[in-house]
Amino acid sequence: MDLRIEKTEKGIRNAFIELRSRKPLEKITIKELCEHAYINKSTFYSHYKDIYDLSERMEEEVVSSITNSISHPEYIMENPAEFTRELFLAYLSQNSLITILFSGSQRNHLADRIETSIKEMIFRKHPEYRKDRVRNIILSYCIQGGYHAFQRNRDKDMQTLISVISDLTEVVKPLYEAEY
Repeated sequence: MDLRIEKTEKGIRNAFIELRSRKPLEKITIKELCEHAYINKSTFYSHYKDIYDLSERMEEEVVSSITNSISHPEYIMENPAEFTRELFLAYLSQNSLITILFSGSQRNHLADRIETSIKEMIFRKHPEYRKDRVRNIILSYCIQGGYHAFQRNRDKDMQTLISVISDLTEVVKPLYEAEY
């Protein structure tokens, strides 16, 4: 990629993060973003359709970074405690961006995207699970429940928080083998 394009992208993204840390996505204007990034509007539009496109792409990069750091997605069923630890360490590695990008009206997008992404990773290894309603419910419960418990209690001791959520996820393990 051309160095000028990279610098422009970086400037746009940095300006967006700075603005997004102070105000809701819906309140950020292209004009304001361009002023902060020292670019004109046509430059912005040559990179993104609108402010939501920029936000969407940055959110997707965070989700990809989190899910790419999960080396064994199937551990959610085979070794739930280890999977939970790995997932939460990935959350922590992206903590500042998560706090900024997934606040306000975007709050629940991260958990939904992580769930979709992890399920896809599992379904690639186990295609038979895609239509298995019980496994889908359990996966949703573990991913969404763990995420929301983590977010609501992140001011607590992190080691204790991860241990408790890991233990809770481990309790669900027998349900993966149960017949319904």
